[in-house]
Amino acid sequence: MNLWANAQKTLVNADENTDLDLPLDILNNNTSVPVMLTMYDKVISSVNVPEEILADENKSMKYLKNLKSENEPIIIEFAPGRVQQVYYGNSALLNKLKYYPIALLLIIFLFGALIYNFYRSTKMATQNKLWAGMAKETAHQIGTPLSSLIGWVEILKTEEIDPSITSEIEKDIERLQTITDRFSKIGSVPVLEEHDIIIETLNTYKYLQSRFSKQVAFSYHAPEEPIFAMINPILHSWTIENLVKNAIDAMKGKGTLDLQIEQDVHHVKINVKDSGTGISKNQFKTIFEPGFTTKKRGWGLGLSLTKRIVEEYHRGKIKVLHSEIGRGTTFQISLNKKVQ
Repeated sequence: MNLWANAQKTLVNADENTDLDLPLDILNNNTSVPVMLTMYDKVISSVNVPEEILADENKSMKYLKNLKSENEPIIIEFAPGRVQQVYYGNSALLNKLKYYPIALLLIIFLFGALIYNFYRSTKMATQNKLWAGMAKETAHQIGTPLSSLIGWVEILKTEEIDPSITSEIEKDIERLQTITDRFSKIGSVPVLEEHDIIIETLNTYKYLQSRFSKQVAFSYHAPEEPIFAMINPILHSWTIENLVKNAIDAMKGKGTLDLQIEQDVHHVKINVKDSGTGISKNQFKTIFEPGFTTKKRGWGLGLSLTKRIVEEYHRGKIKVLHSEIGRGTTFQISLNKKVQ
């Protein structure tokens, strides 16, 4: 633009002996940079400025104001008192080039995010396979002594032993068989069948009620009519057990525990409410992450496993419905109802 201004000055001051080929060549070669030449704050000529702007004085002055904000003007002094200002802007190509680094950084960022997401997904898939393998191996290892215990119970039945004793042992063996079946289903696609959610939930709830201290006041509320849903009874039982045990741990073995079943048009909802220590709002989602625990002794797998059973296997939802520090927490499971 300095060359352009000098060419303009040469053209104005030219006489009959001046060679104008080079100045005219410089002036004519500017086909992209917008230029406004002013004198006494009036536009006297322009280059590469749209005609519709030059035709409207208001638009022309506004365009000149924009050029003034882009670059410092070049002063052309022809003679004392005769001064012109060259205001110019960036070419269209230069304006595009300004955004190329931003676009490049955005592409690099997206590419990095894609790599990170791929790495994280691969790592999680590997961890899931590891946990699934450990669960199946655990089920296999439990199965061997469990078979032996069943045999010993049959021997005890032939002896003169109080039948109530063998009956209680059989209940615990059945419980161990259920636990073994649970672990064997982790990592595989469970079979979902139509069941009454009220009966399946109540059976687990009553079993847990009989196994915990009387210092925990259990209560149960549910509709009288059956509510059917597609579930795996063994995994559903595990879900209820995890939530009940988690609630009792939060109450330190003493308090009130209420289980409510309600429904709307499309869903059945199970609420497990305790009077425990409560959960802060910033932990509503993190408590479902593997390894998260507030207990001194714990693996932090109960709620994460529960979330997986509800959301991945049963296509439902689980969340902290309400919690207040020092007053308790309510967890809610939402499952799709089976349309009858």
